[in-house]
Amino acid sequence: MIQIPNWHKVLIAIICALAVLYAAPNFFKEDTFSGMPSWLPGKQINLGLDLQGGAHLLLNVEIDQVVKERLESMKDATRQMMRPLRGDGVFYSSLKAQGNSVYLKLKSAAHIDRVSEGLEAQFQATSLSPLGTPEQEVEISSDATGVFTMTLTEEAIRGISNRAVQQSIEIVRRRIDEDGTKEPVIQQQGRTRILVQVPGAEDPEEIKKKIGKVAKMTFHFVDQSKNSNRGILLPSDEIGSDGRPIQFRVERQVRVSGEHLVDAQPSFDQHNRPAVSFRFDAVGGKRFGTATSNNVGRLLAIVLDGKVISAPRIQTAIVGGSGIITGSFSVKETNDLALLLRAGALPAPLTILEERTVGPGMGQDAIEAGRFASIIGMILVLFFMIASYGLFGILANVALFFNIALIVALLSAIQATLTLPGIAGIVLTIGMAVDANVLIFERIREEVRNGRTPISAVDAGYRRALTTIVDANVTTLIAAVLLYAFGTGPIKGFAVTLSIGLVTSMFTAVMVTRLFVVLWLRRSRPQVLPI
Repeated sequence: MIQIPNWHKVLIAIICALAVLYAAPNFFKEDTFSGMPSWLPGKQINLGLDLQGGAHLLLNVEIDQVVKERLESMKDATRQMMRPLRGDGVFYSSLKAQGNSVYLKLKSAAHIDRVSEGLEAQFQATSLSPLGTPEQEVEISSDATGVFTMTLTEEAIRGISNRAVQQSIEIVRRRIDEDGTKEPVIQQQGRTRILVQVPGAEDPEEIKKKIGKVAKMTFHFVDQSKNSNRGILLPSDEIGSDGRPIQFRVERQVRVSGEHLVDAQPSFDQHNRPAVSFRFDAVGGKRFGTATSNNVGRLLAIVLDGKVISAPRIQTAIVGGSGIITGSFSVKETNDLALLLRAGALPAPLTILEERTVGPGMGQDAIEAGRFASIIGMILVLFFMIASYGLFGILANVALFFNIALIVALLSAIQATLTLPGIAGIVLTIGMAVDANVLIFERIREEVRNGRTPISAVDAGYRRALTTIVDANVTTLIAAVLLYAFGTGPIKGFAVTLSIGLVTSMFTAVMVTRLFVVLWLRRSRPQVLPI
Protein backbone atom coordinates (compact mmCIF):
# COMPACT_ATOMS: atom_id res chain seq x y z
CA MET A 1 0.00 0.00 0.00
CA ILE A 2 3.00 2.31 0.22
CA GLN A 3 4.04 1.68 -3.37
CA ILE A 4 2.28 4.43 -5.36
CA PRO A 5 2.94 4.52 -9.14
CA ASN A 6 3.94 7.88 -10.57
CA TRP A 7 0.83 8.08 -12.74
CA HIS A 8 -1.28 7.69 -9.58
CA LYS A 9 0.54 10.65 -8.07
CA VAL A 10 -0.04 12.78 -11.16
CA LEU A 11 -3.71 11.81 -11.33
CA ILE A 12 -4.25 12.66 -7.65
CA ALA A 13 -2.53 16.03 -8.12
CA ILE A 14 -4.67 16.83 -11.19
CA ILE A 15 -7.92 15.91 -9.42
CA CYS A 16 -7.07 18.02 -6.39
CA ALA A 17 -6.05 20.99 -8.56
CA LEU A 18 -9.27 20.78 -10.58
CA ALA A 19 -11.28 20.56 -7.36
CA VAL A 20 -9.78 23.82 -6.11
CA LEU A 21 -10.27 25.54 -9.50
CA TYR A 22 -13.92 24.49 -9.89
CA ALA A 23 -14.76 25.28 -6.26
CA ALA A 24 -13.13 28.74 -6.32
CA PRO A 25 -15.93 30.55 -8.32
CA ASN A 26 -18.29 30.06 -5.38
CA PHE A 27 -16.25 32.59 -3.41
CA PHE A 28 -16.69 35.35 -6.01
CA LYS A 29 -19.69 37.45 -7.06
CA GLU A 30 -22.33 35.68 -9.11
CA ASP A 31 -21.67 37.49 -12.42
CA THR A 32 -17.86 37.38 -12.23
CA PHE A 33 -17.56 34.38 -14.57
CA SER A 34 -20.75 34.92 -16.62
CA GLY A 35 -18.91 35.53 -19.89
CA MET A 36 -16.63 32.50 -19.73
CA PRO A 37 -17.15 29.29 -21.78
CA SER A 38 -19.27 26.65 -20.05
CA TRP A 39 -16.40 24.13 -19.87
CA LEU A 40 -14.15 26.51 -17.89
CA PRO A 41 -14.42 26.87 -14.10
CA GLY A 42 -17.17 29.41 -13.48
CA LYS A 43 -20.27 27.59 -12.34
CA GLN A 44 -21.59 28.20 -8.87
CA ILE A 45 -23.81 26.16 -6.58
CA ASN A 46 -27.47 27.12 -6.93
CA LEU A 47 -29.13 28.08 -3.66
CA GLY A 48 -32.53 26.60 -2.94
CA LEU A 49 -35.77 28.36 -2.07
CA ASP A 50 -35.05 28.21 1.65
CA LEU A 51 -31.69 29.96 1.20
CA GLN A 52 -32.26 32.71 -1.37
CA GLY A 53 -36.04 33.12 -1.22
CA GLY A 54 -38.43 32.88 -4.13
CA ALA A 55 -41.92 31.75 -5.07
CA HIS A 56 -43.81 28.69 -3.83
CA LEU A 57 -46.98 27.67 -5.70
CA LEU A 58 -49.26 24.67 -5.40
CA LEU A 59 -51.30 24.19 -8.58
CA ASN A 60 -54.27 22.01 -9.39
CA VAL A 61 -54.83 20.61 -12.88
CA GLU A 62 -58.49 20.91 -13.84
CA ILE A 63 -58.90 17.33 -15.01
CA ASP A 64 -62.67 17.78 -15.46
CA GLN A 65 -61.93 20.16 -18.32
CA VAL A 66 -59.75 17.55 -20.05
CA VAL A 67 -62.47 14.90 -19.67
CA LYS A 68 -65.02 17.37 -21.03
CA GLU A 69 -62.87 18.01 -24.11
CA ARG A 70 -62.50 14.25 -24.60
CA LEU A 71 -66.29 13.85 -24.47
CA GLU A 72 -66.71 16.69 -26.99
CA SER A 73 -64.27 14.86 -29.24
CA MET A 74 -66.37 11.69 -28.86
CA LYS A 75 -69.47 13.71 -29.79
CA ASP A 76 -67.78 15.03 -32.92
CA ALA A 77 -66.61 11.53 -33.85
CA THR A 78 -70.16 10.20 -33.39
CA ARG A 79 -71.59 13.01 -35.49
CA GLN A 80 -69.06 12.29 -38.25
CA MET A 81 -69.94 8.59 -38.12
CA MET A 82 -73.68 9.30 -38.47
CA ARG A 83 -73.41 11.64 -41.49
CA PRO A 84 -72.94 8.95 -44.19
CA LEU A 85 -75.93 7.03 -42.76
CA ARG A 86 -78.36 9.82 -43.57
CA GLY A 87 -78.60 8.62 -47.13
CA ASP A 88 -79.97 5.32 -45.82
CA GLY A 89 -82.57 7.05 -43.68
CA VAL A 90 -80.73 6.74 -40.35
CA PHE A 91 -81.28 9.85 -38.24
CA TYR A 92 -80.87 10.80 -34.60
CA SER A 93 -82.94 13.13 -32.47
CA SER A 94 -80.35 14.11 -29.87
CA LEU A 95 -76.64 13.88 -29.17
CA LYS A 96 -75.32 15.16 -25.85
CA ALA A 97 -72.52 14.72 -23.31
CA GLN A 98 -73.36 14.30 -19.66
CA GLY A 99 -71.20 13.11 -16.79
CA ASN A 100 -68.57 10.75 -18.24
CA SER A 101 -70.80 9.58 -21.11
CA VAL A 102 -72.10 10.61 -24.53
CA TYR A 103 -75.76 9.82 -25.30
CA LEU A 104 -77.10 9.26 -28.82
CA LYS A 105 -80.86 8.83 -29.37
CA LEU A 106 -82.02 7.45 -32.72
CA LYS A 107 -85.32 8.51 -34.27
CA SER A 108 -86.04 4.91 -35.12
CA ALA A 109 -85.08 1.85 -33.08
CA ALA A 110 -85.00 -0.19 -36.30
CA HIS A 111 -81.46 0.99 -37.02
CA ILE A 112 -79.91 -0.07 -33.70
CA ASP A 113 -77.77 -2.85 -35.20
CA ARG A 114 -76.53 -0.66 -38.05
CA VAL A 115 -75.50 2.18 -35.72
CA SER A 116 -74.03 -0.23 -33.17
CA GLU A 117 -71.64 -1.59 -35.81
CA GLY A 118 -70.59 1.94 -36.75
CA LEU A 119 -69.97 2.97 -33.14
CA GLU A 120 -68.01 -0.20 -32.41
CA ALA A 121 -65.82 0.49 -35.40
CA GLN A 122 -65.45 4.17 -34.47
CA PHE A 123 -64.39 3.57 -30.86
CA GLN A 124 -62.64 0.23 -31.29
CA ALA A 125 -59.25 1.94 -31.01
CA THR A 126 -57.53 0.98 -27.77
CA SER A 127 -54.62 2.37 -25.82
CA LEU A 128 -51.81 0.42 -24.22
CA SER A 129 -51.51 0.22 -20.46
CA PRO A 130 -48.09 0.65 -18.77
CA LEU A 131 -47.80 -3.16 -18.83
CA GLY A 132 -48.30 -3.23 -22.60
CA THR A 133 -51.78 -4.77 -22.52
CA PRO A 134 -54.63 -3.19 -24.52
CA GLU A 135 -57.22 -1.14 -22.65
CA GLN A 136 -60.66 -0.27 -24.01
CA GLU A 137 -61.30 3.43 -23.51
CA VAL A 138 -65.01 3.57 -24.35
CA GLU A 139 -67.77 1.20 -23.27
CA ILE A 140 -70.81 1.17 -25.58
CA SER A 141 -74.30 0.07 -24.55
CA SER A 142 -77.81 0.53 -25.95
CA ASP A 143 -81.43 -0.11 -25.03
CA ALA A 144 -84.49 -1.16 -26.99
CA THR A 145 -85.61 2.45 -27.56
CA GLY A 146 -82.54 3.31 -29.63
CA VAL A 147 -80.55 5.19 -26.98
CA PHE A 148 -76.78 4.55 -27.12
CA THR A 149 -74.49 5.31 -24.18
CA MET A 150 -70.75 5.70 -24.75
CA THR A 151 -68.93 5.88 -21.41
CA LEU A 152 -65.27 6.56 -20.69
CA THR A 153 -63.86 3.72 -18.58
CA GLU A 154 -62.13 4.33 -15.26
CA GLU A 155 -58.84 3.27 -16.84
CA ALA A 156 -59.34 5.81 -19.62
CA ILE A 157 -60.09 8.65 -17.18
CA ARG A 158 -57.07 7.67 -15.07
CA GLY A 159 -54.88 7.67 -18.18
CA ILE A 160 -56.25 11.04 -19.30
CA SER A 161 -55.55 12.45 -15.83
CA ASN A 162 -51.98 11.13 -15.68
CA ARG A 163 -51.14 12.37 -19.17
CA ALA A 164 -52.61 15.81 -18.45
CA VAL A 165 -50.61 16.21 -15.23
CA GLN A 166 -47.33 15.03 -16.78
CA GLN A 167 -47.84 17.25 -19.84
CA SER A 168 -48.68 20.21 -17.58
CA ILE A 169 -45.48 19.63 -15.56
CA GLU A 170 -43.38 19.65 -18.71
CA ILE A 171 -45.05 22.77 -20.11
CA VAL A 172 -44.76 24.63 -16.79
CA ARG A 173 -41.06 23.71 -16.72
CA ARG A 174 -40.55 25.08 -20.25
CA ARG A 175 -42.34 28.32 -19.43
CA ILE A 176 -40.52 28.97 -16.17
CA ASP A 177 -37.06 27.67 -17.03
CA GLU A 178 -36.73 27.67 -20.80
CA ASP A 179 -32.95 28.19 -20.72
CA GLY A 180 -32.39 25.73 -17.84
CA THR A 181 -30.69 28.17 -15.47
CA LYS A 182 -33.27 28.82 -12.74
CA GLU A 183 -33.27 25.30 -11.24
CA PRO A 184 -36.96 25.28 -10.22
CA VAL A 185 -38.56 22.42 -8.28
CA ILE A 186 -41.55 21.18 -10.30
CA GLN A 187 -43.07 17.89 -9.20
CA GLN A 188 -46.39 16.09 -8.91
CA GLN A 189 -48.16 15.94 -5.56
CA GLY A 190 -51.11 13.61 -5.28
CA ARG A 191 -53.19 12.82 -8.36
CA THR A 192 -53.84 16.26 -9.84
CA ARG A 193 -51.56 18.72 -8.04
CA ILE A 194 -48.23 20.23 -9.05
CA LEU A 195 -45.72 21.83 -6.67
CA VAL A 196 -43.70 24.69 -8.15
CA GLN A 197 -40.80 26.34 -6.30
CA VAL A 198 -38.70 28.94 -8.08
CA PRO A 199 -35.62 30.04 -6.07
CA GLY A 200 -34.64 33.67 -6.45
CA ALA A 201 -37.88 34.69 -8.19
CA GLU A 202 -38.16 38.48 -7.85
CA ASP A 203 -41.65 38.79 -9.33
CA PRO A 204 -44.03 35.94 -8.39
CA GLU A 205 -46.86 37.65 -10.31
CA GLU A 206 -44.85 37.28 -13.52
CA ILE A 207 -44.48 33.55 -12.85
CA LYS A 208 -48.21 33.24 -12.21
CA LYS A 209 -48.95 34.98 -15.51
CA LYS A 210 -46.68 32.60 -17.40
CA ILE A 211 -48.15 29.55 -15.70
CA GLY A 212 -51.79 30.61 -15.72
CA LYS A 213 -52.33 31.06 -19.44
CA VAL A 214 -53.51 27.98 -21.28
CA ALA A 215 -51.92 29.40 -24.49
CA LYS A 216 -54.20 27.47 -26.82
CA MET A 217 -53.93 29.11 -30.23
CA THR A 218 -56.19 28.45 -33.20
CA PHE A 219 -56.70 30.04 -36.61
CA HIS A 220 -60.25 30.81 -37.81
CA PHE A 221 -61.67 32.81 -40.69
CA VAL A 222 -63.81 35.78 -39.72
CA ASP A 223 -67.46 34.98 -40.46
CA GLN A 224 -68.76 37.74 -42.73
CA SER A 225 -72.16 36.18 -43.38
CA LYS A 226 -75.33 37.78 -42.10
CA ASN A 227 -76.38 34.62 -40.25
CA SER A 228 -75.44 35.39 -36.63
CA ASN A 229 -75.98 31.77 -35.53
CA ARG A 230 -73.18 30.34 -37.62
CA GLY A 231 -70.13 31.87 -35.97
CA ILE A 232 -68.71 32.51 -32.50
CA LEU A 233 -68.46 36.03 -31.12
CA LEU A 234 -65.03 36.61 -29.55
CA PRO A 235 -63.45 39.73 -27.97
CA SER A 236 -60.16 41.20 -29.17
CA ASP A 237 -57.40 43.49 -27.95
CA GLU A 238 -58.41 46.24 -30.37
CA ILE A 239 -60.43 49.14 -28.94
CA GLY A 240 -63.29 50.60 -30.97
CA SER A 241 -64.45 54.20 -31.27
CA ASP A 242 -66.82 53.64 -28.33
CA GLY A 243 -63.91 52.72 -26.06
CA ARG A 244 -64.87 49.06 -25.87
CA PRO A 245 -62.94 46.06 -27.22
CA ILE A 246 -63.86 45.20 -30.80
CA GLN A 247 -65.56 41.82 -31.18
CA PHE A 248 -65.11 39.44 -34.12
CA ARG A 249 -67.52 36.78 -35.23
CA VAL A 250 -65.35 33.86 -36.32
CA GLU A 251 -66.21 30.56 -37.94
CA ARG A 252 -66.42 27.56 -35.64
CA GLN A 253 -64.14 25.50 -37.86
CA VAL A 254 -60.49 25.52 -36.82
CA ARG A 255 -58.33 25.87 -39.93
CA VAL A 256 -55.00 25.25 -38.15
CA SER A 257 -54.39 24.62 -34.43
CA GLY A 258 -51.41 25.62 -32.32
CA GLU A 259 -50.38 22.01 -31.80
CA HIS A 260 -48.69 22.20 -35.21
CA LEU A 261 -46.44 25.10 -34.13
CA VAL A 262 -42.77 24.15 -33.94
CA ASP A 263 -41.27 27.59 -33.25
CA ALA A 264 -42.22 31.14 -32.29
CA GLN A 265 -39.85 34.08 -31.91
CA PRO A 266 -40.25 37.79 -31.11
CA SER A 267 -39.59 39.98 -34.14
CA PHE A 268 -40.72 43.19 -35.89
CA ASP A 269 -43.04 43.75 -38.85
CA GLN A 270 -42.32 45.87 -41.92
CA HIS A 271 -43.33 49.00 -39.98
CA ASN A 272 -40.83 48.17 -37.21
CA ARG A 273 -43.60 47.30 -34.73
CA PRO A 274 -43.18 44.43 -32.27
CA ALA A 275 -44.57 41.16 -33.63
CA VAL A 276 -44.23 37.39 -33.26
CA SER A 277 -43.03 35.20 -36.11
CA PHE A 278 -44.11 31.57 -36.11
CA ARG A 279 -43.44 28.37 -38.04
CA PHE A 280 -45.61 25.27 -38.51
CA ASP A 281 -44.62 21.67 -38.97
CA ALA A 282 -45.21 19.95 -42.33
CA VAL A 283 -48.86 19.11 -41.62
CA GLY A 284 -49.68 22.55 -40.23
CA GLY A 285 -47.81 24.30 -43.02
CA LYS A 286 -49.78 22.40 -45.65
CA ARG A 287 -53.11 23.22 -44.00
CA PHE A 288 -52.13 26.87 -43.54
CA GLY A 289 -51.04 27.16 -47.18
CA THR A 290 -54.26 25.56 -48.46
CA ALA A 291 -56.45 27.75 -46.24
CA THR A 292 -54.79 31.01 -47.28
CA SER A 293 -54.60 30.05 -50.96
CA ASN A 294 -58.36 29.48 -51.17
CA ASN A 295 -59.33 32.55 -49.15
CA VAL A 296 -57.29 35.50 -50.41
CA GLY A 297 -58.90 38.75 -49.28
CA ARG A 298 -60.58 37.32 -46.17
CA LEU A 299 -59.77 38.16 -42.56
CA LEU A 300 -57.93 35.43 -40.67
CA ALA A 301 -58.47 35.58 -36.91
CA ILE A 302 -55.66 34.37 -34.66
CA VAL A 303 -57.33 33.26 -31.43
CA LEU A 304 -55.40 32.76 -28.19
CA ASP A 305 -57.32 31.40 -25.20
CA GLY A 306 -60.67 32.50 -26.58
CA LYS A 307 -59.52 36.02 -27.52
CA VAL A 308 -58.67 37.40 -30.98
CA ILE A 309 -55.16 38.80 -30.72
CA SER A 310 -54.91 39.69 -34.41
CA ALA A 311 -57.13 39.51 -37.50
CA PRO A 312 -55.06 40.40 -40.58
CA ARG A 313 -56.40 40.34 -44.14
CA ILE A 314 -54.86 37.67 -46.37
CA GLN A 315 -53.15 39.55 -49.17
CA THR A 316 -51.68 36.49 -50.86
CA ALA A 317 -51.25 32.77 -50.29
CA ILE A 318 -48.91 32.06 -47.37
CA VAL A 319 -46.92 28.97 -48.20
CA GLY A 320 -43.81 27.59 -46.55
CA GLY A 321 -45.41 27.08 -43.18
CA SER A 322 -44.41 30.37 -41.56
CA GLY A 323 -46.08 33.68 -40.79
CA ILE A 324 -46.15 36.66 -38.46
CA ILE A 325 -48.58 37.82 -35.77
CA THR A 326 -49.02 41.59 -35.54
CA GLY A 327 -51.04 43.67 -33.12
CA SER A 328 -50.77 46.30 -30.43
CA PHE A 329 -47.94 44.51 -28.65
CA SER A 330 -45.07 45.82 -26.60
CA VAL A 331 -41.61 44.21 -26.89
CA LYS A 332 -42.12 42.45 -23.55
CA GLU A 333 -45.53 41.13 -24.65
CA THR A 334 -44.05 39.66 -27.83
CA ASN A 335 -41.32 37.96 -25.78
CA ASP A 336 -43.90 36.48 -23.40
CA LEU A 337 -46.25 35.41 -26.21
CA ALA A 338 -43.42 33.75 -28.14
CA LEU A 339 -42.37 31.89 -24.98
CA LEU A 340 -45.92 30.65 -24.34
CA LEU A 341 -46.33 29.47 -27.93
CA ARG A 342 -42.96 27.69 -27.93
CA ALA A 343 -43.76 25.91 -24.68
CA GLY A 344 -47.11 24.73 -26.01
CA ALA A 345 -50.64 24.85 -24.72
CA LEU A 346 -51.58 23.45 -21.35
CA PRO A 347 -53.91 20.46 -21.65
CA ALA A 348 -56.12 21.95 -18.92
CA PRO A 349 -56.40 25.15 -16.89
CA LEU A 350 -54.32 25.42 -13.72
CA THR A 351 -55.70 26.89 -10.53
CA ILE A 352 -53.49 28.17 -7.70
CA LEU A 353 -54.37 26.42 -4.43
CA GLU A 354 -51.52 27.81 -2.35
CA GLU A 355 -49.11 30.68 -2.83
CA ARG A 356 -46.19 31.70 -0.66
CA THR A 357 -43.34 34.12 -1.18
CA VAL A 358 -40.18 33.36 0.78
CA GLY A 359 -38.11 36.46 1.48
CA PRO A 360 -34.32 36.43 1.04
CA GLY A 361 -33.87 37.58 4.66
CA MET A 362 -34.89 34.14 5.93
CA GLY A 363 -32.49 32.54 3.49
CA GLN A 364 -29.64 34.82 4.58
CA ASP A 365 -30.22 33.85 8.21
CA ALA A 366 -30.13 30.18 7.22
CA ILE A 367 -26.92 30.70 5.25
CA GLU A 368 -25.26 32.44 8.19
CA ALA A 369 -26.39 29.69 10.58
CA GLY A 370 -25.14 26.99 8.22
CA ARG A 371 -21.85 28.81 7.72
CA PHE A 372 -21.40 29.17 11.49
CA ALA A 373 -22.17 25.47 12.05
CA SER A 374 -19.75 24.47 9.29
CA ILE A 375 -16.94 26.62 10.71
CA ILE A 376 -17.46 25.34 14.27
CA GLY A 377 -17.62 21.75 13.03
CA MET A 378 -14.48 22.25 10.94
CA ILE A 379 -12.51 23.80 13.82
CA LEU A 380 -13.49 21.01 16.22
CA VAL A 381 -12.58 18.29 13.70
CA LEU A 382 -9.21 19.94 12.90
CA PHE A 383 -8.39 20.35 16.58
CA PHE A 384 -9.37 16.76 17.39
CA MET A 385 -7.23 15.31 14.57
CA ILE A 386 -4.15 17.33 15.53
CA ALA A 387 -4.57 16.58 19.23
CA SER A 388 -5.09 12.86 18.61
CA TYR A 389 -2.62 12.06 15.81
CA GLY A 390 -0.10 14.90 15.66
CA LEU A 391 1.64 15.15 12.26
CA PHE A 392 -0.64 12.49 10.78
CA GLY A 393 -3.62 14.56 11.95
CA ILE A 394 -2.20 17.62 10.15
CA LEU A 395 -1.87 15.59 6.94
CA ALA A 396 -5.47 14.37 7.36
CA ASN A 397 -6.61 17.98 7.82
CA VAL A 398 -4.95 19.02 4.56
CA ALA A 399 -6.73 16.14 2.84
CA LEU A 400 -9.98 17.34 4.45
CA PHE A 401 -9.50 20.70 2.73
CA PHE A 402 -9.30 18.95 -0.64
CA ASN A 403 -12.30 16.85 0.32
CA ILE A 404 -14.44 19.95 0.88
CA ALA A 405 -13.12 21.44 -2.36
CA LEU A 406 -14.14 18.26 -4.21
CA ILE A 407 -17.66 18.41 -2.73
CA VAL A 408 -18.14 22.06 -3.68
CA ALA A 409 -16.66 21.50 -7.14
CA LEU A 410 -18.91 18.53 -7.89
CA LEU A 411 -22.03 20.35 -6.65
CA SER A 412 -21.08 23.29 -8.87
CA ALA A 413 -20.35 21.09 -11.88
CA ILE A 414 -23.69 19.28 -11.75
CA GLN A 415 -25.44 22.58 -10.90
CA ALA A 416 -27.05 21.07 -7.82
CA THR A 417 -29.47 23.18 -5.81
CA LEU A 418 -28.23 23.56 -2.25
CA THR A 419 -30.87 23.69 0.48
CA LEU A 420 -30.72 23.66 4.28
CA PRO A 421 -30.76 19.84 4.39
CA GLY A 422 -27.95 19.93 1.85
CA ILE A 423 -25.90 22.11 4.17
CA ALA A 424 -26.65 19.60 6.93
CA GLY A 425 -25.29 16.87 4.67
CA ILE A 426 -22.09 18.83 4.12
CA VAL A 427 -21.65 19.47 7.86
CA LEU A 428 -22.18 15.77 8.50
CA THR A 429 -19.66 14.93 5.78
CA ILE A 430 -17.01 17.09 7.45
CA GLY A 431 -17.21 14.84 10.48
CA MET A 432 -17.41 11.65 8.42
CA ALA A 433 -14.54 12.70 6.15
CA VAL A 434 -11.92 11.96 8.80
CA ASP A 435 -13.64 8.75 9.94
CA ALA A 436 -11.67 6.68 7.42
CA ASN A 437 -8.44 8.35 8.54
CA VAL A 438 -9.27 7.57 12.17
CA LEU A 439 -9.74 3.88 11.29
CA ILE A 440 -6.41 3.82 9.42
CA PHE A 441 -4.44 5.70 12.07
CA GLU A 442 -5.80 3.54 14.89
CA ARG A 443 -4.85 0.45 12.91
CA ILE A 444 -1.34 1.85 12.39
CA ARG A 445 -1.05 2.45 16.14
CA GLU A 446 -2.05 -1.13 16.78
CA GLU A 447 0.56 -2.42 14.34
CA VAL A 448 3.23 -0.24 16.02
CA ARG A 449 2.30 -1.69 19.41
CA ASN A 450 2.71 -5.15 17.89
CA GLY A 451 6.36 -4.33 17.12
CA ARG A 452 6.23 -3.52 13.40
CA THR A 453 8.62 -1.02 11.82
CA PRO A 454 7.17 2.37 10.74
CA ILE A 455 6.96 1.46 7.03
CA SER A 456 5.55 -1.98 7.77
CA ALA A 457 3.03 -0.52 10.26
CA VAL A 458 1.79 2.06 7.72
CA ASP A 459 1.53 -0.57 4.99
CA ALA A 460 -0.40 -2.97 7.24
CA GLY A 461 -2.58 -0.17 8.61
CA TYR A 462 -3.80 0.95 5.19
CA ARG A 463 -4.15 -2.60 3.85
CA ARG A 464 -6.10 -4.04 6.79
CA ALA A 465 -8.31 -0.99 7.42
CA LEU A 466 -9.42 -0.76 3.78
CA THR A 467 -12.07 -3.49 4.09
CA THR A 468 -13.65 -1.83 7.13
CA ILE A 469 -13.63 1.57 5.38
CA VAL A 470 -15.32 0.19 2.28
CA ASP A 471 -17.96 -1.66 4.32
CA ALA A 472 -18.80 1.41 6.42
CA ASN A 473 -19.05 3.77 3.46
CA VAL A 474 -20.96 1.38 1.20
CA THR A 475 -23.63 0.74 3.83
CA THR A 476 -24.06 4.49 4.39
CA LEU A 477 -24.10 5.04 0.63
CA ILE A 478 -26.92 2.49 0.27
CA ALA A 479 -28.95 4.46 2.79
CA ALA A 480 -28.24 7.70 0.90
CA VAL A 481 -29.30 6.13 -2.42
CA LEU A 482 -32.57 4.96 -0.85
CA LEU A 483 -33.18 8.45 0.55
CA TYR A 484 -32.69 9.87 -2.93
CA ALA A 485 -34.88 7.23 -4.59
CA PHE A 486 -37.83 7.48 -2.22
CA GLY A 487 -37.41 10.99 -0.80
CA THR A 488 -38.60 14.25 -2.31
CA GLY A 489 -37.32 17.82 -2.42
CA PRO A 490 -34.97 18.63 0.48
CA ILE A 491 -34.51 14.96 1.39
CA LYS A 492 -32.99 14.40 -2.04
CA GLY A 493 -30.67 17.38 -1.48
CA PHE A 494 -29.42 15.84 1.75
CA ALA A 495 -28.93 12.47 0.00
CA VAL A 496 -26.96 14.08 -2.85
CA THR A 497 -24.52 15.95 -0.63
CA LEU A 498 -24.13 12.93 1.65
CA SER A 499 -23.42 10.60 -1.30
CA ILE A 500 -20.90 12.98 -2.83
CA GLY A 501 -19.24 13.43 0.57
CA LEU A 502 -18.91 9.68 1.05
CA VAL A 503 -17.23 9.20 -2.31
CA THR A 504 -14.86 12.15 -1.90
CA SER A 505 -13.95 11.21 1.68
CA MET A 506 -12.96 7.72 0.54
CA PHE A 507 -10.83 9.23 -2.22
CA THR A 508 -9.08 11.70 0.08
CA ALA A 509 -8.52 9.14 2.87
CA VAL A 510 -7.34 6.23 0.74
CA MET A 511 -5.52 8.23 -1.93
CA VAL A 512 -4.67 11.80 -0.85
CA THR A 513 -3.78 11.23 2.81
CA ARG A 514 -1.91 8.03 1.91
CA LEU A 515 0.08 9.97 -0.70
CA PHE A 516 1.08 12.59 1.91
CA VAL A 517 2.05 9.89 4.44
CA VAL A 518 4.09 7.89 1.91
CA LEU A 519 5.93 11.00 0.64
CA TRP A 520 6.78 11.93 4.26
CA LEU A 521 7.98 8.37 5.06
CA ARG A 522 10.26 8.19 2.02
CA ARG A 523 11.71 11.59 2.72
CA SER A 524 12.29 11.43 6.49
CA ARG A 525 12.78 7.66 7.05
CA PRO A 526 11.63 7.89 10.72
CA GLN A 527 12.55 5.32 13.34
CA VAL A 528 9.41 6.09 15.36
CA LEU A 529 6.03 7.20 13.98
CA PRO A 530 4.69 10.48 15.45
CA ILE A 531 1.19 9.11 15.94
